[in-house]
Amino acid sequence: MKKTLKLFMILAFCLSINTYAQDTKAVVDKIVAEANDNSQLEKLAYELLDKNGPRLVGTPQMNSANDWAVAKYKSWGIDARNEKWGEWKGWERGITHVDMISPRVKTLEAMQLAWSPSTNGKDVTGEVVVIPDVANEAEFKTWLKGIKGKFVMIDMAQPTGRPDYNWEKNGTELSVENMKKDRAELSRAWSQRVRNTGLTSRSLPAALEEAGAAGILISNWSRGFGANKIFGASTKKIPTIDIGLEDYGTLFRMAEYGDAPKITVKTTAKDLGMMPTFNTIAEIKGSELPNEYVVLSAHFDSWDGGTGATDNGTGTLVMMEAMRILKKVYPNPKRTILVGHWGSEEQGLNGSSAFVQDHPEVIKGLQALFNQDNGTGRVVNISGQGFLHAYEFINRWLAPVPSAIRREIDTNFPGTPGGGGSDYASFVAAGAPGFSLSSTSWDYGAYTWHTNKDTYDKIVFEDVRNNAILTAIMTYMASEDDKFFPRDKSVLPVNPRNGQPMEWPSPRNPNRKGGE
Repeated sequence: MKKTLKLFMILAFCLSINTYAQDTKAVVDKIVAEANDNSQLEKLAYELLDKNGPRLVGTPQMNSANDWAVAKYKSWGIDARNEKWGEWKGWERGITHVDMISPRVKTLEAMQLAWSPSTNGKDVTGEVVVIPDVANEAEFKTWLKGIKGKFVMIDMAQPTGRPDYNWEKNGTELSVENMKKDRAELSRAWSQRVRNTGLTSRSLPAALEEAGAAGILISNWSRGFGANKIFGASTKKIPTIDIGLEDYGTLFRMAEYGDAPKITVKTTAKDLGMMPTFNTIAEIKGSELPNEYVVLSAHFDSWDGGTGATDNGTGTLVMMEAMRILKKVYPNPKRTILVGHWGSEEQGLNGSSAFVQDHPEVIKGLQALFNQDNGTGRVVNISGQGFLHAYEFINRWLAPVPSAIRREIDTNFPGTPGGGGSDYASFVAAGAPGFSLSSTSWDYGAYTWHTNKDTYDKIVFEDVRNNAILTAIMTYMASEDDKFFPRDKSVLPVNPRNGQPMEWPSPRNPNRKGGE
């Protein structure tokens, strides 16, 4: 009798495993089919990027994108809401138009920086000058007396507009070496020129503004053809304008050769006072363990030189598409599936760290968080973030992912906890299992990260589609897992910089009232 009972139990166990495997395969097959046969990625990308545009924190475009996402989720039958986490300086970008009018005429490639004061739609004409190569602070203060009404260039003109890879492809070994040597020397000389003013690159704009300059001209080249990084202005009364590398170089050389170039600048922008800022949250309630969570994560905000396509439109698209697919093929998850589209990641993970502070119940019940941020490429790396048992869980959740996607992914266990970089770090710092789905480059750093070229056309939709499949499958597996992810931390390695054991990162305090 005992032997019969034992055999029956073994058979029942084997049948349950087989049934679970069959159920898993059925759901995974449906996820893959829905992603490939009924993809919504291109339409979502159009609506988010082309139609709405960039999503700078504190702008009407960011708030309208929040509302769009809520409406989109609700159209899929998914509960969604905007959660206020703070306030930010409100600003709305307008036009930037810059013409060189002397010694010849040319419309220049130009864009005012985020939060820049404008010319109020008026044409402002002035001579262009370069900060001088003075011997000391006293000489610079004397020079300052003559800059009223002038536009001041405060960046070095690049000696070459060709990216290094273009030199290395076409140049000789010696010519490449000489170019890099010359560029390094020019950079050192320029840094010394700035230091001789008695100021820093950060404090220089305020001093020029106080002295009556008409505007500040910069060129923040991103080391790629035609790509400049567009960040925020520090001026309060006069515009700060980024000029494309080629046009900036032309103006710079004209000024240095004594030809006194003149430009006419017209910019519009609206200062909107303090604006409420939100995270967009959507969720599919768990049927068995509603107080345990699998969280899909991507920051929603962007810089606004482009439309934020790969930083982080593509991460946003991955999470939205994964949620749409899961609602259709897995509508009654075991655990609650929640997605967070975070605000103000670009200013220091503010939206996600505010969520961590405001929702201790999610941190307590977090089974896993999957975050995607760094560009349009296929996911190629997942780290265990220092969690001792990450190897067991991540590998189990990856197991049913199609081999064509899974074989591209390197894993690193137990890994070390990320202290920043993207929003998963807000959760890791709180001791909760947050994981980065890190993607391949596609020249992200040079061409799209925070640049004027971060636009729809840079999206590699096949990679994004595969990332949505990966995310949906891992979310399903984490939701169905019989085990809850343990919080045990690995012993961290020694920091090579100081020889001391690394420490687990501390939770950051979000800036809930920014940009003032």
